[in-house]
Amino acid sequence: MWLEAVTAVHDLGRLYDLSVILLRYGFAGVVRRLGLAHVFEQAGKALHWKGVEELVRLDTPQRIRRALEEMGPTFIKLGQVLATRVDLFPPDWIAEFEKLQDQVPPLPFEQLRPQLEEDLGAPVEEVFAEFEYRSLAAASIAQVHRARLYSGERVIVKIRRPGIEAIVEADLRLVERLARIAESEIRELRRYRPVEIVHQFASSLRREMDLENEARNAERMAGNFARDPWIVIPKMYWQWCCERLNVQEYIEGIPAHKLQLAEAAGLNRKILARRGCDAVLKMILIDGFFHADPHPGNLIFLPGNRIAFIDFGMVGRLSETRRYQIVDMLAAVIDRDARTAVNVLLDWAGDVQVDVDALTTDVDVFIDTYHGLPLKQLKIANILTDLTNLMRSYDLALPPDLALLFKALLTLDGMGRQVDPDFDLIAAATPHVRRALLNRYRPDIVLRRGWRTAADMLDVVQALPNDLRQLIKALKTGSLRFNVDVNQLDYFGWIIDRAASRLAVGMVTSSLIIGSAIVMTVPGGPTLWGLPLLGVLGFAGAGIGGVWLLISIWKGGHLPHGEED
Repeated sequence: MWLEAVTAVHDLGRLYDLSVILLRYGFAGVVRRLGLAHVFEQAGKALHWKGVEELVRLDTPQRIRRALEEMGPTFIKLGQVLATRVDLFPPDWIAEFEKLQDQVPPLPFEQLRPQLEEDLGAPVEEVFAEFEYRSLAAASIAQVHRARLYSGERVIVKIRRPGIEAIVEADLRLVERLARIAESEIRELRRYRPVEIVHQFASSLRREMDLENEARNAERMAGNFARDPWIVIPKMYWQWCCERLNVQEYIEGIPAHKLQLAEAAGLNRKILARRGCDAVLKMILIDGFFHADPHPGNLIFLPGNRIAFIDFGMVGRLSETRRYQIVDMLAAVIDRDARTAVNVLLDWAGDVQVDVDALTTDVDVFIDTYHGLPLKQLKIANILTDLTNLMRSYDLALPPDLALLFKALLTLDGMGRQVDPDFDLIAAATPHVRRALLNRYRPDIVLRRGWRTAADMLDVVQALPNDLRQLIKALKTGSLRFNVDVNQLDYFGWIIDRAASRLAVGMVTSSLIIGSAIVMTVPGGPTLWGLPLLGVLGFAGAGIGGVWLLISIWKGGHLPHGEED
């Protein structure tokens, strides 16, 4: 508790700075609803902003993007994660998030040297024959320097910024608190699931900060493409890789965004687009391990129309079950099977309440829109956009791995069309989908699944004698108990009790009326107002019972206390 209080006080200054930025970009309402009105009042008195006219002309996505840029590296990374959530945000928001650039001024090398030499275990000059002290690139988490080993190999030295971990963790604590407040206080933000997005973001950012994890990703990718001569993955130098340091092969070639240089070098843009697409689709459909950000900055064109992939800080993983779901969805679209497509969507969305019939109707319309069109008229960006718009309308969110997948496919489609204007991702994906379908029912894979099922059954059979022994022992000792938990059981019992009470009172009232009518016809006995006393009392009781029944029926729509929710 004491430690939490200290960290909360430590984060107050940062919270104030972030609130000021939100105010500057016109989110005063958000600041108030987050319970930061006092910050709003103080900032409003102290600040003298410039460029207000320009800010007024910005729409909401632009203002959010500009605010994230000013809020610093952690929030730039958050915006980049939001850019992958095509299922939650419309295209104009995604386009703005994609503009967030993680570029910061480089640190002087002397500030990096102590940490670098600690991780190398030796002075820089003893490990590298040459070292460029001027950085090649700088980002919020790490910066890159070129070097040459004494063996003659040219390498890239990626160094994490000193002290960045403490800054990021402080920002993550703050972001998580704000997300929880926003989700509880701002109803219109709940559909975006801010807490879930922040958890995804925090996990992704912590993995990206671990430079050794990036090296492991690259090594795994290199193994997957070991037999493909057209795809190059940089070699990792593991003796100098750790959480804060990454030393890898320097790939010299033409950056994918410099297409004129590629043409001048005699490279074939159509072949490059096809091979890049084939590589990413293999990662997704066959390997289940893919580069989650295949934009031109992470691709290098090499002689012989080869392609090098770099920067494996952000990768996606797809389980075998998830890959089967993707294939099922594709098959459902091809076969115009809306019910199967809906089942896949519901599997993706998890435990949600949705009007399945309405969703099925809309999915059928979605499938019908694209069914039968020539391949050249099918655009993956349009299909994914329409599908994610449909999911948003039913508050269905994609799992994080599929959000990364959709983003990777959109990036791949855009990159392919830049390299080759005639690029057709649907046509390029068709053979890979067919291969995935065949692989799903390959004899060895079917046999492996069969062995897995048989092993599970064997485990059940092996455990059966012990389970039976425990059951018989519980029966003998009388310790066997059955716990039945039925939803709304108390409410059901209340309804039965109320109905039984009404029936009993009704029967008694009827009996009193009949009995009193008979007594009225019998002479003799005590009287009241000249009428037989027992008959009068009987009719009075029947009247009271009748009034009770009327009141009970009138109040019948009200639930007992505690059932309103």
